[in-house]
Amino acid sequence: MHAPLPPAETLRTALAGLLDGLPPKQAAQAVERLIASYRGATPTDAPILRDRADVAAYAAYRMPATFEAVSAALGAFADAVPEWVPGGHVDVGGGTGAATWAVAATWDGVRPVTVLDWAEPALALGREIAAANPALRDARWQRSRIGAALTLESTDLVTVSYVLNELTAPDRTALVDAAATAAQAVVIVEAGTPDGYARVMEARDRLIGAGFHIAAPCPHSAACPIAPGTDWCHFSARVSRSSLHRQVKGGSLAYEDEKFSYVAATRFRPAPALSRVVRKPQIRKGQVLLDLCESDPLLRRTTVTKRYGDLYKAARDAGWGDPWPP
Repeated sequence: MHAPLPPAETLRTALAGLLDGLPPKQAAQAVERLIASYRGATPTDAPILRDRADVAAYAAYRMPATFEAVSAALGAFADAVPEWVPGGHVDVGGGTGAATWAVAATWDGVRPVTVLDWAEPALALGREIAAANPALRDARWQRSRIGAALTLESTDLVTVSYVLNELTAPDRTALVDAAATAAQAVVIVEAGTPDGYARVMEARDRLIGAGFHIAAPCPHSAACPIAPGTDWCHFSARVSRSSLHRQVKGGSLAYEDEKFSYVAATRFRPAPALSRVVRKPQIRKGQVLLDLCESDPLLRRTTVTKRYGDLYKAARDAGWGDPWPP
């Protein structure tokens, strides 16, 4: 018997099948148009993803990156709550369900899963893809307007990935408040840009105000030590590039790096990292420079040299976003 494929590979295989029969040029044009739409103004009542061709192209292009970013955020969260396993999951604005795949890859077992989105073609395609994942075969795919009128059923975990950027400020506030009311844990992921980080910080403040504790990436629930407007906190996840990626973006690299910002918070007390590597480590001869966010809270650069022995070896292996010390 063959061992089952890892979730990421299963997802890529399912996505590759979506493009069968869709001319590569048409798929690339659909992705380019949709990217332009998402970078524009806040969407109107008409969903940007209009039909199956739109959704298939965009899912094949974006789902792997969303999966890897959300998986990285959930991995850091799971490290801070090692004894906790979500009994139910609601993915708000989940589209084709990349975050549900990431949750299923982070925690074993089958749980009630609901995906809410306004774009019916995205939900239909997500349901179709989910048939390849035993943990998602019974998931509910429900059309719902994401905004001020949203109400959520009680659940253990709510994920909101790459959604806040599509909403007005009042709708963002309403969504975060609804998630805080419904869930024991909330994980929010946005693009790793200054604006994405600002949206995550707004959500973080509201979650703390609602009584939540920050589990990741921050090693504390105090104010972020980054002075507003001077920098932004973000991380990176490596994504294997498909032929569609290469056609749309050009170049021949087999991978690209997805930059993202996130916050994971819980109603119960987590055990966050003592500090976290918030920039790509700089490896020099005989030393490693680590930029850390610490629990004080403060930002600090530490230098780990060969004289630290095993800690130096760990520093050489440390990655952007990892807890420190390991």
